Amino acid sequence: MARRRGSGLLAAAWPLLACFAALLALDLAGLGPAPGAPAAGVSFLLVLLLAFAALWWGLRRLGGATDSPSDVPVAGILAVAVVLRLLALPLTPSLSDDVYRYLWDGRVAASGANPYLLTPDDESLAGLRDDLWTKTGHRDVATVYPPLALGMFAGAAVLPEPLLAYKLGLAGVDLAGCVLLLALARRRGNGLAALAYVWNPLLVVEGAGMGHVDVLGASLVVGCVWLLAGGGRREGGRPDGRPESPAASGGSRRGRRRTQWAVAGVAAALAVLAKLLPLVALPLWWRHGDGRRRRRFAVGAAALLLPAAAAVLLWTRGVPPGLVEYALRWEYNGPFHEPLWRLIGVLRLDLAASGVVHVARVIFGGEVEATPWSTLYSYAYPQFLARLVLLAAAAVLWLRLWRRRPEPVQAAFGAFGAVLLMSPTFYPWYLIWILPWAALTGARAVLLLSATLPLAYLPALAGVPYFPWVHAAVWLPPLCLFLIDRRRSRIPPP
Repeated sequence: MARRRGSGLLAAAWPLLACFAALLALDLAGLGPAPGAPAAGVSFLLVLLLAFAALWWGLRRLGGATDSPSDVPVAGILAVAVVLRLLALPLTPSLSDDVYRYLWDGRVAASGANPYLLTPDDESLAGLRDDLWTKTGHRDVATVYPPLALGMFAGAAVLPEPLLAYKLGLAGVDLAGCVLLLALARRRGNGLAALAYVWNPLLVVEGAGMGHVDVLGASLVVGCVWLLAGGGRREGGRPDGRPESPAASGGSRRGRRRTQWAVAGVAAALAVLAKLLPLVALPLWWRHGDGRRRRRFAVGAAALLLPAAAAVLLWTRGVPPGLVEYALRWEYNGPFHEPLWRLIGVLRLDLAASGVVHVARVIFGGEVEATPWSTLYSYAYPQFLARLVLLAAAAVLWLRLWRRRPEPVQAAFGAFGAVLLMSPTFYPWYLIWILPWAALTGARAVLLLSATLPLAYLPALAGVPYFPWVHAAVWLPPLCLFLIDRRRSRIPPP
């Protein structure tokens, strides 16, 4: 049996490992994505797309080599996950320059300066500038990253090899999240489900390869949900599946219940301090518990979040300006935002919005140049109006989740999906927040989206226009699969 599992795992994994070896070979040969080299960028993306086909092959092959969904070779799966990340670690951050911004913000924080108020172009930071500064993007905007992320950046920035140190730390956190997700999947009765996340090429490339900090937050969220769902322990038994004695199980369970939800609250707070997105799921996780569990979860989360929020607000004397800039101006690859604001422009609804502001100004009085009218006029443009519509849609979807009171996995899937899909900005690495829960729930459309999202790099790599063809190539195949799955789920069995 062990030999059969080993051979099945090897047959499932080698095409994916070969694809990542090819990505590394391209990068080491200087044929990775680079400005002015569209052929190299397209070649890199083609091999990455081939890696998704290899993942699909591996899932099918490994599923046929196991006797049941819960009977998976966890150690072998994690060994392959480690090798994939080792192959991705040397990759040049060529798809995104965010990691250089991370290290710059970390350097600024480690120097004692305020990265929330000082942009990289601020002359007071001229003494810190070197090659890292020249690689840093958006140098006119102050940092948007919460304290835990900044702490990780600062810790790596003071080390001799900051980029390697940061990526190694991130890969370690990523693998810890993979271990917990596999445990959570086994608890739910299908250990193989987590494989679509643990071996996912998007996660490996954007995490260990490009170094996106979202991996830190997503892994902490996995830890939080693992705790909320019982800490990976099978219902009615020990982690190995054997029953516990009544006395031992009663005492140990009472002890775990006293601390587990408080620790889950701490994990949720840490995820927010890595990136703010988990704030949308935190109330849903709190609502899932009973009275005592809610209190423990709230205390655990508030013990970290309140002091951290107060410190940032005092340090910046208000909301960090970089965060305001991101919320109001940033946009790229939003699935609904791009078509919606273009439709608003075609229908001239922005002029209608300006007309509403004008009527209100006439009724209440005031000059065009005076506040609040000048501000309202300045925001009556298609992109901002589309943001307002999508913000309202995200709020409606979130309230529906609140009323349904979903269990922790569904809460994370629904909350992150609702907010990100309605966002004007959806970079490929944003999907890392949704991928664990799509894997556990078998959401095939999201898993397909992980394969099509890298196409969003084509405008930067090959100079092709983004809208409409790249946008359609990214979003239409997952949408079609989603509609097919919804239709099948509504058809009653014969």
